[in-house]
Amino acid sequence: MSAPQRLDGRTLALIGVALFTWSSAYAAIAYALPAFTPGEVALARLGIASLCFAVLLAVKRVPLPARRDWPQLALLGVIGLTVYHLCLNYAETRIASGTASILISLVPAATAAVSAIWLRERLAARTLAGLLVALLGVVLVVLASGKQVRFEPMAALVLGSVAASAIYFVGQKPLFARYGAFGVTAATFFAGTLGTLPFGLHLPQALAAAHWPQIAALLWLGIAPTFIGYIAWNVAIHRSSASQVSSFIYFSPPIAVLIGWAWLGEQPGALTLVGGLITVGGVVLANARRRPAPRVEPALDEQACERS
Repeated sequence: MSAPQRLDGRTLALIGVALFTWSSAYAAIAYALPAFTPGEVALARLGIASLCFAVLLAVKRVPLPARRDWPQLALLGVIGLTVYHLCLNYAETRIASGTASILISLVPAATAAVSAIWLRERLAARTLAGLLVALLGVVLVVLASGKQVRFEPMAALVLGSVAASAIYFVGQKPLFARYGAFGVTAATFFAGTLGTLPFGLHLPQALAAAHWPQIAALLWLGIAPTFIGYIAWNVAIHRSSASQVSSFIYFSPPIAVLIGWAWLGEQPGALTLVGGLITVGGVVLANARRRPAPRVEPALDEQACERS
């Protein structure tokens, strides 16, 4: 295994843009929710991003996948985008944005678990141990999600978002090989936007009654975390290895907690911070790769052969 290559300044800047925009989404959702329903926020966010992807496809002339794969793409879009955003938005009506971001940090570990079941990828003992440690952290975060240290059922919806996201990531792998990332992702975004339509039918009336800061939050959600963040992340992965770039995703929960603290005044409690650290630590352990065993030189065996 080759040593990780050094990331240049441009790649680090792209990673920083992706992490900042993704981390800011949790606070932006919480800021927009007083003026919009969770379904309206999901429809606006995915709709704006879909318009951006449509423009990108037209400018770059990226073809859409073949029609035979549209049912699978539609299912992935509804699961990975519609279900993900609806669960996350409804959860943020009861839990803090920083808490949601900490729970979302389980996505890499959940993706590894789904890959083991779906793609028959074998999980190492270290991965299983990391999943158990991360689960302990999630339990602590859930207990601290309410105003008091008690169980908050809405936090379980974030775990639904985690599962939906893992299925979305794993399910796209075979399609990326045939059509490329942009065409596949755009198709799933179009399907995901259609899936949120029944939950945001009154979005025009809500936009007419909302104040401009809440509307600006929706625009930020659609353009920055959902469109720009994805583009920046994938360009960074193109410039370096996916595993090396993905290791930076564990900085997202601390950034989101700080943004929620500064923007919304959501001061995290001690139990939330401890649970978040345990969760992130468990996810890092689950995704850590064991160092290759040192190569044993056959010098002693050669000497033994010469003496015999």
